[in-house]
Amino acid sequence: MVRNGARTYGSRRGRGAVLAALAVVLGLLAGFGQGPAPAWGAGGAACQVSWVGNEWTGGFTAQVTVTNAGAAVSSWKLSWTFAAGQQVTSGWNAQLAQSGTAVTASSLSYNGTVASGGSVSFGLQGTWSGSDPTPADFAFNGASCQGGSGTPSPTPTPSPTPSPSPSSSPSPSSSPSSSPSPSPSSSGSTGCARAGTVVCSGFEDQSGSSLSGDWTVAAPDCSGAGTVTVDTAVAHSGGRSLRVNGQAGYCNHVFAAATANVAAVGPVVYARYWVRHTTALPADHIAMVTMADSADGNKHLRLGGQNGALQWNRESDDATLPAQSPVGVAQSVPLPVNQWVCVRFAVDTTKQSMDTWLNDRLVPGLHDDGVPTADIDQQWLSRTAAPRPVTLDLGWEAYGNGADTLWYDDVALGSAPIAC
Repeated sequence: MVRNGARTYGSRRGRGAVLAALAVVLGLLAGFGQGPAPAWGAGGAACQVSWVGNEWTGGFTAQVTVTNAGAAVSSWKLSWTFAAGQQVTSGWNAQLAQSGTAVTASSLSYNGTVASGGSVSFGLQGTWSGSDPTPADFAFNGASCQGGSGTPSPTPTPSPTPSPSPSSSPSPSSSPSSSPSPSPSSSGSTGCARAGTVVCSGFEDQSGSSLSGDWTVAAPDCSGAGTVTVDTAVAHSGGRSLRVNGQAGYCNHVFAAATANVAAVGPVVYARYWVRHTTALPADHIAMVTMADSADGNKHLRLGGQNGALQWNRESDDATLPAQSPVGVAQSVPLPVNQWVCVRFAVDTTKQSMDTWLNDRLVPGLHDDGVPTADIDQQWLSRTAAPRPVTLDLGWEAYGNGADTLWYDDVALGSAPIAC
């Protein structure tokens, strides 16, 4: 089972112990599953660190937010040790390196500057066995974050919320990037106007209800009764969004296709979009995002749903990630209705490696690490070649029952992680 929220890793206790712990912290936290993460730092400390974790059997992600308590810096390095031998497997918004139990996260070209009192965030994914305690010995540019006390203190820090700038991701994407960027602006393109980004759209450039310029209506396989329009009544940011009236029935396909050249993006293709829809995902197979895969005869790599939960699907052999067994489906998540949610994914074009985040939480069932895992990516890895996406389409594709109304906004795709 996936356990979400701001929490200290390693607190796997019985129900009674958990309730006792809740009684202690309820005065500080408004809602344990979504409350503030522990922060390290006291008088004289170099920084404060918030560690927001998401854990499942044998694996975890963490969203780390560092607040600089000293002078402004133009680059940074956060170091710590894992007390139980956890291993980092990937990360976003930082360069991560591990030697034994020692881990270092270093700034990238776009997030090295941190003002005095300012914060920066990054994410990581890893594995554990036996136990998975939260690190407690952080150092920022070599100076201890523990200050005079030398021990963690449960000082509340800003908690992640389902707002335009959540502080947890992972993303997978990321996240894939998580959330160091500012809140979406009225242009609807926040956090994506940087080198390597080829799609960066809040649909604010659309002047009418019909698509033009950077987007065009498409039905890659066959068309039906569905429609795509520019909507001025509902938007995540700014004053416009993409509205899709998706219809049920076989081959009811309709998409907004990006006209940008996606073929040069890489080696990892990172994407982010905000989506809102009205109807729970059906049991039948549907697709919401399709990308032609030039490494698979331009057959489509599709992100959609089946059995009520998010899934990846491959057109060439109908393989799914996760497998559509009860155990596999349980490792995925539904797509919440009647609210804006952030979806991020990362597709490696050099090896079999994919991750997907919902509101900056890595979805375990949508994790392909190249090592076959029963009920997750064992079927997916029957094809060993890495995908090479060359297009990006947003819309609705039905193969049976399942109609929905969707809105897409603040869409981005590029060669670097893109924050929610």
